[in-house]
Amino acid sequence: MMLALEFYRSVSRHVVGKAAGGRLPGLLSGYAAPLRLVTVEEPRVDRPGWARLRTRLSGVCGSDLGALSGRTSLYFSPLVSMPFVPGHEIVADLIEDCEDLPAGTRVVVDPVLTCAARGVDPCDACVGGATNRCGRITVGDLAPGLQTGFCADTGGGWGEVLVAHRSQLHPVPEGHSDEQAILTEPMACAVHTALRAGIRDNERVLISGAGSVGLLATLAIRTLTGAGEITVVAKHHHQREHALALGATEVVEPGAALRRLRRTTGAFLVTPELGAASYLLGGADVAVDAVGSKQSLETALHATRAGGRVVLSGMPAAADLSAAWFRELEVVGTYASARSETGLDGRSAFEIATELVAGDGVTSLAKTVASYPLHRWREALDHAHGAGRLGTVKVAFDPRSER
Repeated sequence: MMLALEFYRSVSRHVVGKAAGGRLPGLLSGYAAPLRLVTVEEPRVDRPGWARLRTRLSGVCGSDLGALSGRTSLYFSPLVSMPFVPGHEIVADLIEDCEDLPAGTRVVVDPVLTCAARGVDPCDACVGGATNRCGRITVGDLAPGLQTGFCADTGGGWGEVLVAHRSQLHPVPEGHSDEQAILTEPMACAVHTALRAGIRDNERVLISGAGSVGLLATLAIRTLTGAGEITVVAKHHHQREHALALGATEVVEPGAALRRLRRTTGAFLVTPELGAASYLLGGADVAVDAVGSKQSLETALHATRAGGRVVLSGMPAAADLSAAWFRELEVVGTYASARSETGLDGRSAFEIATELVAGDGVTSLAKTVASYPLHRWREALDHAHGAGRLGTVKVAFDPRSER
């Protein structure tokens, strides 16, 4: 038996969270949270290539908070199986040998449950290395689940034990702290975002948001592309410092982003009637929405020049897409990371991410990671909702801890 946080289906709590969670985030760690601390059987998948892992740290992601608040689109409902143990940003120890990895190996998990994990013949996407686009995430040896942490059979990092397939496991270098390691999966996503953005040499980039997604995207774009000026939109002072250290040219407050781009690009700022949001005629070549809120997405859409590109890095909320139509913007989705990334000579995003988290910039971010034991999950979620304001880049659960 093990201790775990379990996400379960509750229509009433979904409705309450969706209606009030954005205005009263405290509800999402109280009555409205469809989450419970339970003692359950350890997950097992008795098939070749699978092994049990004991969680060291597991991060709280924006997609986790979206699911708890009811903000996640019903589009995803057939791609999960309930009840499930959340947690897809995971650093853990192997409990038993897994093919070439001996028991005790510290690993991070690529959470996408691909054809290899499901024991089915590889789909075209998996054959080509684009494992994040796997088309068989609802079939095979496992219950439906787009990722570990959303599948009833695998468990997740918000529990003491989970199971994973060898194809998902990446050993952690000896010198990396657990706090650095827990940033590897979101860093891999940022690597994928940078490559999907298709940034040409000296193009001007806007990153809308400076939480962990935006900050890591800043580093990946500066490191892996020939971007020119990178403007980051940040709410809080500590985010400004991190963004500049990770490669931003300048950092602006949300209300100043359009005015700043107007001055630096010679764009025209226009304001619609009846209080609708202003927008630019001109602006950035590429904009990355790193939050997924209506406001952050509209900032990205309204700040991008005609014919430019808007990259959805945060799980997107509904927004007015008039700018995409009128300005002929290319809207690009970017989900998880791929086993073989285009532009990396066949290397995976996790390989590059492992190198990047060793740098000074991410090492500094890792020092702000705040961890909680499972029984203090309400405090942890409260902290995660206010992480930006509180100077924390990542909140994580440590199931080993009792304090």
